[in-house]
Amino acid sequence: MAIYHLEAKVISRSSGRSAVAASAYMSCSKILNDYDGVLHDFTRKHGLVWEHIFLPENAPQEWQNRSELWNAVERAEKTKDSRLARELVVALPVELNKEQWINLLTEYIQNNFVADGMCADVAIHDTDGHNPHAHIMLTVRPLDDKGKWQYKTEKEYLCKHNGEEKGFTAAEFLKAKAQGWEKQYQYYVGKKKVYMPPSEAKRHGYERANKYPKSTKYGRQNPITARWNSDEQLVIWRENWAQNTNKYLDEANRSDAHIDHRSHAARCIDEQPTIHEGYVAQAMERRGLIADRCEVNRQIKADNALLCELKAAFAKISQAVKNTVPALAEAMESLREKVIVISYHILHTKIGKRNITDYVKELKANYESYKSIVKQIAVKKKERKELQKQKKSTPLIKVITHRDLARRIAELTEEIEELKSEKARLLTAMERTDDKDVSTVNDSLDRMRSALKELDKREEKYTAELNEALQQYAEYKEQSKEFNTGEFGKARLDIRSDKERNALNQISDSYGEYFSRSTFFSSIRDADMKLDDEINMRAVREYVYQQRRQAHQQQRSRKTHGHER
Repeated sequence: MAIYHLEAKVISRSSGRSAVAASAYMSCSKILNDYDGVLHDFTRKHGLVWEHIFLPENAPQEWQNRSELWNAVERAEKTKDSRLARELVVALPVELNKEQWINLLTEYIQNNFVADGMCADVAIHDTDGHNPHAHIMLTVRPLDDKGKWQYKTEKEYLCKHNGEEKGFTAAEFLKAKAQGWEKQYQYYVGKKKVYMPPSEAKRHGYERANKYPKSTKYGRQNPITARWNSDEQLVIWRENWAQNTNKYLDEANRSDAHIDHRSHAARCIDEQPTIHEGYVAQAMERRGLIADRCEVNRQIKADNALLCELKAAFAKISQAVKNTVPALAEAMESLREKVIVISYHILHTKIGKRNITDYVKELKANYESYKSIVKQIAVKKKERKELQKQKKSTPLIKVITHRDLARRIAELTEEIEELKSEKARLLTAMERTDDKDVSTVNDSLDRMRSALKELDKREEKYTAELNEALQQYAEYKEQSKEFNTGEFGKARLDIRSDKERNALNQISDSYGEYFSRSTFFSSIRDADMKLDDEINMRAVREYVYQQRRQAHQQQRSRKTHGHER
């Protein structure tokens, strides 16, 4: 079943990652990082389905080689905590094939990233055939018209003029200087250091403390970069992924597998994720399951009321049946109406049992995978920590050892990130928000098993009621043999549609928004098959014909008798 999963994260040096290592990992290739001299070799990694690089028109064509692209990114960033790239991890619908995945990703990347000036490196992974997903690496520094990197942030000097303070970039300051604006520097005022313009310091004879002008803490961000980094832009990307995916699902005739990027709150679903009794129950109902805390209790009350009504109706019918066609027809059609209602309950219960069984099976599989991944992450983190400690204690003169350790640390970091992405996907699949929520999975599984036992008991009760109704119907059927087949069949057909409408209203009132019209029609077919009492339509038509003929003859006889008089 398709699920919505889009995880966005930043690849930065401060977290021990590099763009080259991340690209080599997701493309299962070997790339040398010119920045630190580490060769990242992931050619033995499995699970790569497809990879490609998308470039905007103004990007150098040599960047079609991912080594050239990401080494260019590494060279452009100078600091030890630089943000190198943005990575999106998206779950691909299992309902689509490889060609449709490629077309979906191509359209999404071209329209949302490449058209906006980003370079994109994408790879589809599916290690076990059950978890197709894509990694999308994006550049975070815009390109100018000539294919050169623009700035992400620019120094912004806080200048002063006539007591007013205002920020200017270096280019802006050249013009502002002519209008009397001055940069501010620190000057010694007694023992303190105070920012002021040089003209003011000169009047007071203050000595400059240093050569650095006053500026904003983070500088002025490139407006394009600021938009790319905004929460609003991420929401747009998330929404567009859902729309693109649903478009391809529609084309594949799988509109039933649509995904939704919105949070539960945005969809006006009243849930408390930290209290799983309500959250899991409503999440199950969205998947077509019978939730133990909502549907089961609600349905039990409705069922008990309906079954009491059935028993009362059976007793009333038994007392009211007489040896007349209308009375027996009314009794049999009323009983058929009740059999339809019971059949609907049985079908609905079976559907609920099947859905819960599938849900439990899927939840158990995801939970086991989650526990395995958590263990792998812990092991790899421990190994990475030991290697980092070893690297720190290794003398700098051992260059080769340093590079080997750096390469292995980078490999472990990428493996950990991949496992984190898979863990996040499993959290989404299990309908959990974080690691703390996973502790309630066993409670959810216990509740599901309890719900299955409750449904088994209810199905047994319905079956007993159905057998009682079928036995009563067989008695009526035997009694109906005394009447004309055509006359009795017509009497039943005259009231059948009203009885079916009564059954429909009764069931829809009980189930409300969970009522299924297709299940209702299935219950009618199922009831008729169990009753095994098909109305002889040929006899009914013959009876109607004879009745009309007799009426016509009587009318002619009355007219003839009137003329004779």
